[in-house]
Amino acid sequence: MPRQEIIRKARQDKRAGKSPSTQAGEFVKDEIDRIRKGKHGARSTKQAIAIGLSEARRAGVDLPPPRKGRTKKATRRSAQYAYEVGQGKRTAKRRPKVSRAVEGVLKKEPRSTASRSALSKQGKRAASRRSAASRSAAARKASRTKGAKVRSAAAKKAARTRARRRS
Repeated sequence: MPRQEIIRKARQDKRAGKSPSTQAGEFVKDEIDRIRKGKHGARSTKQAIAIGLSEARRAGVDLPPPRKGRTKKATRRSAQYAYEVGQGKRTAKRRPKVSRAVEGVLKKEPRSTASRSALSKQGKRAASRRSAASRSAAARKASRTKGAKVRSAAAKKAARTRARRRS
């Protein structure tokens, strides 16, 4: 179960008019932090992200399951279940045995999947599958919901990055 602080941050994002995927980002970040602290591991960076998204759905973030053809049937079913729990359409069955078994398996997985380089590699791979127009549209939408102060900070950071790349 995600911490109340994470749920509060996600609700704050919702009030700010940010997209469901941005709201879910709070849960993914929390999951990455948990792995980095050594609470458990993950088989891959994708799995770490998937755990975070599942927590977000269960906490009520309006993030529908992936469409058919995007992922395996089992993944879609699992996401559908989590989504319904979060939307109050279904009550979650507590399964302590399964929960303990999963926890035990995750504890044996590597922690390096939440490293900076692993996350960077995953991000680049995901972005490369999207079209330039799609990436550009996402950036435009992000700039609309950022606000002046954060937009200014982002511009300064981008300028620093460009300067570093030139030298």
